[in-house]
Amino acid sequence: MITIAEVEPGSIAEELELRIGTRVVRINGEKVRDGIDFTFLLADAELELETVDLEGNRVVYELERDPGEPMGIVPAPDTVRECANACVFCFIDGNPKDVRGSLWIRDDDFRLSFTYGSYVTLTNLGPRGLSRLVEQRLSPLYVSVHATEPDVRIRLLKNERAGLILEQLQELLDGGLEVHTQIVLCPEWNDGDHLDRTLDDLWALGEGIRSLSVVPVGLTKYNLNRPVRPLRVEEAAQAVAQVDRARMRALAERGYGWAYAADEMYLHARLPVPDTDYYDDGSLMENGVGSVRRFIDDLDAALPSLPMLGPDRRIRILTGRSMAPFLEERAGALSKALGGTPVEVTAVTNRFYGETVTVAGLLAGQDLLDAALQGDRGPGDVILLPAETLNQDDLFIDSLPLREFEEALAPARVLPAWEIPDALRSL
Repeated sequence: MITIAEVEPGSIAEELELRIGTRVVRINGEKVRDGIDFTFLLADAELELETVDLEGNRVVYELERDPGEPMGIVPAPDTVRECANACVFCFIDGNPKDVRGSLWIRDDDFRLSFTYGSYVTLTNLGPRGLSRLVEQRLSPLYVSVHATEPDVRIRLLKNERAGLILEQLQELLDGGLEVHTQIVLCPEWNDGDHLDRTLDDLWALGEGIRSLSVVPVGLTKYNLNRPVRPLRVEEAAQAVAQVDRARMRALAERGYGWAYAADEMYLHARLPVPDTDYYDDGSLMENGVGSVRRFIDDLDAALPSLPMLGPDRRIRILTGRSMAPFLEERAGALSKALGGTPVEVTAVTNRFYGETVTVAGLLAGQDLLDAALQGDRGPGDVILLPAETLNQDDLFIDSLPLREFEEALAPARVLPAWEIPDALRSL
């Protein structure tokens, strides 16, 4: 069932006098298990809604509406289906104890995979769950494969059901679904020959496997070498070469790249990030495949349109150690485009998670603040920080409020930025 969280004004739901907190338990006689069911079952023009109101009364509404006319019911968020694995590389095991509470949720929910593109393992789905995915055409899905050899995947995920992955993928493909797949590469666990085997097995499943992304394992100071260690430079370079071989095969046989090494893999290997063409349609950028290239290209293209702020302003950009070199290379061009505004790039060391974590989005507020407090500050100064370090309540990952961050850096202006050019134009 779902619970009504909001009733839109002027809607059918308002005309029916449905109230917030009412539960919808069946639609046209079918049980409503969650928000996906709710959306799926509302497709019919003629509806019978069975509800339970706040007093516990069961009420049935029969109605007919025009095709596509919304009901006006906003359901409460579903309870997240949690992970049944104990992956040896689980990033949650690398959380410090004082991390923001929402980051302790071990989600492995196919609904989030379909809705938001998050990767799931399928280990918490039995035959009925897989049949539901096919029945409701929940496609494309994003699946963390990691390895196709049953014993290797079981060892990685610590779940006996993990060995069923090829059979599960085949069932989804037979049902007409498309799947994007991912490997988190762990040295001495699923690399080398195991990586080649996974590349070959997934390719052999056919065009329903739309892509394969290979990302390096991410470890913090709390789970480093317990039991997985980070990739070495030469290991990352070898993985890139293996992915490139699979990519060349895909280009020759299907006309698109199919296999991609994530941005962090190139950074680990100390190799230049590929050109835009490498990423085909760029559909995996939100998963760290091509986001660095897009960031670089967008920044370079925006230089002629930036405002002339002049030398009386000063821009300081805080970022993680991964992105700092790319920004440092462009600091001079940025300064010139802004009319001589000094531009300084500060690479912030992650002490909250440890120095193995170098991405900007996982920087804690205190680490950013400590870096920003170095040096003098004036009323003309603007401090840009990555907007992805904040949640919707303007809290950093260590729960430091943005308001306190801004107060500590006064009189400088603090500006969270998704895109640096847009932030600079706002000045």
